[in-house]
Amino acid sequence: MIPYKKHKLIVGLLFVYMTGMYIYFFPRNNEMSDVEKWAVVGVSYLLLVILWFVLKRRDRLRSRHEDEINNLK
Repeated sequence: MIPYKKHKLIVGLLFVYMTGMYIYFFPRNNEMSDVEKWAVVGVSYLLLVILWFVLKRRDRLRSRHEDEINNLK
């Protein structure tokens, strides 16, 4: 089994889920204007990108810390 990095798996699953929800619900939503709909999509994907960078940095720091611990032994 190929080990997946946590930041790739979490963001990938959220991306698929959010895209599915947008495809299913946005055409049926008549309460919001088109600008509001696209603003929600844009902000959501922007948050996913930020989450990807934060989780990637966290994984990198964790692996550095584990390497330092292993080098001390």
